[in-house]
Amino acid sequence: MGGDAGIPVTVPAAFAFAQRFPDTQLLLVGLPHELAQAVDAARKNFPNLAAARFPIIAASEVVTMGDSVEVALRRKKDSSMRVAAQTVKDGLADACVSAGNTGAWMAISRYVLKTLDGIDRPAIAAAMPNQQGGATTMLDLGANVDCTAEHLLQFALMGAALAQLGIEGRSPSVGLLNIGEELIKGNEVVKQAADLLRQSTLNFYGNVEGDDIYKGTVDVVVCDGFVGNVALKASEGLARMMSIIVREEFNRSRFTQLIGLIAMPVLSRFRKRVDNRQYNGATLLGLRGVVIKSHGSADQVAFGFALERARQAVASGLLARTTEAINQLTKSQADNGLKSSGGSA
Repeated sequence: MGGDAGIPVTVPAAFAFAQRFPDTQLLLVGLPHELAQAVDAARKNFPNLAAARFPIIAASEVVTMGDSVEVALRRKKDSSMRVAAQTVKDGLADACVSAGNTGAWMAISRYVLKTLDGIDRPAIAAAMPNQQGGATTMLDLGANVDCTAEHLLQFALMGAALAQLGIEGRSPSVGLLNIGEELIKGNEVVKQAADLLRQSTLNFYGNVEGDDIYKGTVDVVVCDGFVGNVALKASEGLARMMSIIVREEFNRSRFTQLIGLIAMPVLSRFRKRVDNRQYNGATLLGLRGVVIKSHGSADQVAFGFALERARQAVASGLLARTTEAINQLTKSQADNGLKSSGGSA
């Protein structure tokens, strides 16, 4: 029910996804009457898909984009978000996806599913396109503003488990976002986190800077949620500005239009490569279940990619990989007499 457009985007996207992946069933959670109408409308474009593949799970309330976390968590106990998370806890679903209120989705998912043993706080991780033709996994992107060095270590472990899904034959490289590569750079938390990462079993590259995210210097970039969210929003703003500049220059004169037509194949490939829709779907790591957050402004194509991300996470055993990584950290800390601050919340 969530997102800027709601079910006019999510339901058609679900049908398109189901057509691409016939082995997957989707549970549509929300106001039954509205969802039933949306399913009937979507079936006109997908007549080969039976309505039985899209069972409706009723919820009587909807968390709006303007609702506070308190309202979403304590007052709307039968919201579509709450019911969706509960389907994962009850084993009815393998993963849940929402384009709704990010803060509410994180709080509800954490409350219903709980965190993994050894994890203090869940983190939001997403893929960022890089110059290598792939993507850099970055976290945290806004769930945790104030972090300790131990939290950053936990983020690194979870991020590496996520990045491993697209890598074979080697361990994902991990970089710690900083204002310089030198060991002396950064605040005390970042310096302590670097020490912990060097002592860990992770493939720690060292400090990286902002431009390394898009260079593809490392597979995983770790930072606190304040820095990560600022970097994410700045990147989105830059992408929009570039799109506007290209469009304005293309329309400036007949000459630039001619040049644009000649360069159209190159521009098309470039647009496809940097199309942020294909990177939609941030993973809420550290929970006892697979939870995906779609961008609120996602269109049908972008929401479809968020669904694909959820399917890939389930099929590749992301939850088991993350649990194993955390267990190894806990064992390593115990063997070395280090303090473990993690715990189920």
